[in-house]
Amino acid sequence: MSAAEHTPAPRGAPRYGRYVILLAIVILLAISVNTLTTKPNGAKGVEVGHRLPPFAVPLALSSLSGDADVATHSDQGSAGRVPACAERGAQILNVCQLYERAPLVLALFVDAGSCPAVLDDMQALAPSFPAVHFAGVAIKPDRRALRRLVRSHHLSIPVGVDRDGVLVGLYKLASCPQVNFALPGGVVQSSAVLHRPPLGVLRARVSELQAAARARGWQEPKA
Repeated sequence: MSAAEHTPAPRGAPRYGRYVILLAIVILLAISVNTLTTKPNGAKGVEVGHRLPPFAVPLALSSLSGDADVATHSDQGSAGRVPACAERGAQILNVCQLYERAPLVLALFVDAGSCPAVLDDMQALAPSFPAVHFAGVAIKPDRRALRRLVRSHHLSIPVGVDRDGVLVGLYKLASCPQVNFALPGGVVQSSAVLHRPPLGVLRARVSELQAAARARGWQEPKA
């Protein structure tokens, strides 16, 4: 590093540029959250019959940090160095692992407003569907706040962290929350719910998912 790089700025020199940049970032994040929570953008989630895009993210309560791995093969640059489906471990939420042998209900949400409340609904339904996997992923959350939410709501369903927000594009996130329903193997069984549904409606959708999986030969693991 050259000496010029060590030259301090004159005392009292304006630093408005830095503050303007920070303010712009805050405003853009606020607009993004407002758009997802109040203004559907026309997207409708992953199409029925298509497989959920693979990803692996850190669990909210884990010590693991980093961006989502969304690679479909090795050495895929910013998407990931190893295929996302191969990223396994106690600190990782891996969507491939979740849908491998069971139906999956996956909620993508922004940790703002009423969006996270869908996690409580999923938590309430999970005991009634012990063979169905439930999971949530927060988009660009404040991780400390997310950890407090998981702990204070006594959530046992896995909740992951999409730090860089890459799943917004991959999953065609239209509004908040977005609840996805996938058959064993990851193929989308029915259209995503693009809002927080009444608990009875969510229960009915999970029942339909489970019935569709059984109709395709899936068998619940024996206790």
